[in-house]
Amino acid sequence: MAEMPGEGPLATRTESRVVNAAGLVQGIVLVTFPAASTIFTDADEYGLTSSEYGNMFLPQVVMAVAASLLGAKLARRFTTKRVYLVGLVSSTTSMSLLIVSTLVKTDTSVAYPLLLVATAFLGAGFGLTVPALNVYAGYFHPSAVDRSVLVLNALLGLGTALAPLFVAMFVGLGFWWGLPVLSVVLLLGLLSVSRPLPLRSGAATSASQAARSGIPTRFWGFAAFAVLYGICETMNGNWSQLAMTSELGATTTQASLALTAFWAMVTAGRVLFASIGRWLPPRVTFHILPLVLVGTFTLTAVLPHDDPWLGVVVFGLAGLGCSALLPLSISFGQSALPTMSAGVAGGVIAFYQIGYGIAAFGVGPLVDSGRSLSGIYGLTAVVAGVLAVLSFLVARGQSSPAPFSRDAAPGS
Repeated sequence: MAEMPGEGPLATRTESRVVNAAGLVQGIVLVTFPAASTIFTDADEYGLTSSEYGNMFLPQVVMAVAASLLGAKLARRFTTKRVYLVGLVSSTTSMSLLIVSTLVKTDTSVAYPLLLVATAFLGAGFGLTVPALNVYAGYFHPSAVDRSVLVLNALLGLGTALAPLFVAMFVGLGFWWGLPVLSVVLLLGLLSVSRPLPLRSGAATSASQAARSGIPTRFWGFAAFAVLYGICETMNGNWSQLAMTSELGATTTQASLALTAFWAMVTAGRVLFASIGRWLPPRVTFHILPLVLVGTFTLTAVLPHDDPWLGVVVFGLAGLGCSALLPLSISFGQSALPTMSAGVAGGVIAFYQIGYGIAAFGVGPLVDSGRSLSGIYGLTAVVAGVLAVLSFLVARGQSSPAPFSRDAAPGS
């Protein structure tokens, strides 16, 4: 295969390392707000109510969905590299606004609007950056798309697991805002090393093809899968701590450990399935993991109320069940829908964010109306069952992904 100018083995290797590093940093940035949840609701800090804290993420979801859906069109017009760089700038702006908000944290009328704008920029940064990173991961490794996308998302997952640890460390040092400061430093470093790189992706060609041919009918199967997956992941990622304390009698430490176990196993599972892909085909993994989620949601619904450590184990197992599903749905989509390969990542992530919003904002009113979290987890087992059925539609014909086209126009 002929190499494009500036895309020899060394250049591609450097670009690949930068993309993977960006995934790790984006994971840290993404969880900075949830990791500092106790700071935002602390009466001596921001003093937000639970409702104010929950609503703080609404701008993030809206902007993430919009940015993800527009990403492919923007890449066609301005190149994927510029979309990626704008995403980094948006994330940097978000973290900077969070730092500024600490100066007025006792004045909710000023601090809260700043936080809303900050989460909006965070959503835009996520929606622009993460789909671009997934496109790059597949393009730089055309013969191992599944593995490269899994590795990238494993690093993103590692970042999400590190953020709570960084918050705990900085709280211990007496300045929790060290995490957003660290995030700004890391993001500025990424911007400085990314700007000189070619970072071509083939997105312009595939986006133009998609514009001419429209959205394939099969894409909506991937979209439905992403929505249901978003619900399943968010039930574990956003509600596990409350379930542990209110349903299982766990201490705050045990509840935090359950959340850490979930995200750690999400990361470990992505690494595991990327490593054993030659022995366990990704398509088989894709069918098995939703069944794991059916089991973990069912177990969560019937866990005894006096054994919180069993809850930690079950939420860790749920992390394994979630681990490879989103990355594989992206790589399968890029393979199955070549006319819109550059838009698949953005589209899948946009619908994943819709599922996130359904679970993040929909569960609260159900709990307030008197429904138990255990019962809601039992209902989510049905969602996971539908996910298992959809996995056969989404992965239809997937033995190994077709190589990405590297015949993109210069600068794409």
